[in-house]
Amino acid sequence: MDWMYHAFVTLVFGATALLCGGLWLLWRAARGGGAARIARRLRSHGGGAAEAPVSITKTRLLSRSPPLQRLLQALPGTAAADRLLLQSGLSWSVARLAGLSLLALLLGLALASAANLPWPLRPAGAAAAALPLLGVLRAKARRLRRIELQLPEALDLMGRAMRAGHAFPTALKMAGDELPEPLAGEFRGVFDEVNFGVALADALLNLAARVPSTDLRYFVVAVLIQRETGGNLAELLTSISGIVRDRLKLLGQIRVLSAEGRMSAWVLSLLPFGAALLMQLSNPDFLGLLYTDPGGRKMLGVAALMMLIGIATIRAVTRIRV
Repeated sequence: MDWMYHAFVTLVFGATALLCGGLWLLWRAARGGGAARIARRLRSHGGGAAEAPVSITKTRLLSRSPPLQRLLQALPGTAAADRLLLQSGLSWSVARLAGLSLLALLLGLALASAANLPWPLRPAGAAAAALPLLGVLRAKARRLRRIELQLPEALDLMGRAMRAGHAFPTALKMAGDELPEPLAGEFRGVFDEVNFGVALADALLNLAARVPSTDLRYFVVAVLIQRETGGNLAELLTSISGIVRDRLKLLGQIRVLSAEGRMSAWVLSLLPFGAALLMQLSNPDFLGLLYTDPGGRKMLGVAALMMLIGIATIRAVTRIRV
């Protein structure tokens, strides 16, 4: 076990050094002399005004540090992580997400060591590195849920505005001014892009890319088809609003009926780990045979495989798409 101990210490030391280096680069980019000069130039040219300037290109920085920016651009999967952060509505950068994941990794390994877990199980503490990513995914799901709930009211408002004689971009602006966030910000972004010369079809496609919602994509596709074929767009928006409302109502009924199954899945999935943790803390030698004996390791592998199959089965049964 000596080589495992030395490898663990080496990994912790390397992760700590990388974390310290990343924090120093972030501090230097935010508080260095270059950042101060840029801030003074912006203030001298009126950059401190109350109204923020509108940007069409929507340039997103992966990091405030140029070296770290170039490093992240060279890594695969960075664009997907940045798109996920954009869809979640969080103001995080990819560098911040990576830093939080690294910090969670170190804390997970430290807690695994503090809990006196056997060496074969201590690397399992590295699973804590996925906690920031899970938080981003949860924020994305909450944001999409709010947008889907606000969409019928937005479509009704736009339909009434178009019946009153307003153009479609103006109706988008009215929805962006009257509705609450986060849907209002997305509609204002579409209006700003159209107002600054972007084609309406491209602006709507950008909206569908930023908000991966099925209902919103129905709206985008319907508007694009109507612009090609013609028709009464106000009535079309009203029809889509009614369809979305009926779909949300049916989805709510399904969630109520499947709540018991989903709760059973959570309890059955977490109960073995909770019981094993309590046993390990109260009597570390009680479960030691499972980690040291080859037969015990095989039992653990079979149990983990059966749990994964059970979780996937329950998820497939309780997750009904509408």
